[in-house]
Amino acid sequence: MQTAISLGTDPFTFCDIPPEDAADVITPGLVATAFRNIPLPASELQVQPANGRTLVNFATNFFTDTAPFDRTVTLLGQRVDLHIVPSGFGWRFGDGQVLTTADAGAPYPDLRITHTYQRKGEVAPAVDTTYTATYRVNGGPWAEVPGSVTVPGEPVGLEVLTATPVLVGY
Repeated sequence: MQTAISLGTDPFTFCDIPPEDAADVITPGLVATAFRNIPLPASELQVQPANGRTLVNFATNFFTDTAPFDRTVTLLGQRVDLHIVPSGFGWRFGDGQVLTTADAGAPYPDLRITHTYQRKGEVAPAVDTTYTATYRVNGGPWAEVPGSVTVPGEPVGLEVLTATPVLVGY
């Protein structure tokens, strides 16, 4: 007999555990498997300046607004609450440079994640988000979910330009 895990309205077949034995088998590994199957949101990359253009040798600012959230799933007939946290960010700047942080960055003037492009041209920066979680079964104590899940972000178009200073008079 197969038992189903319900993630909202989409139950799927998971394992061969009789329902009468389910109360004894909610394990961290089982929760980790369910966590890996929950659709997690990709972070939306924000770039400043915000007009899709930046300059060579200019500190371009990057950030995302991804925040912790909660999900409840049913595993083997039991309620499992998950508290899901964006715990890491993989910044891909589109010019071959990358940076990994636990920081989501911030909008101007708090420049925490910046990158300086060395050449003009079109680039496609993106941010990948790594999620970790804690869980509790039927309102019990919280525990860590083993492992993490990384969701790749969609690249955004960015044009890197050069600027020539011009004296306009006094």
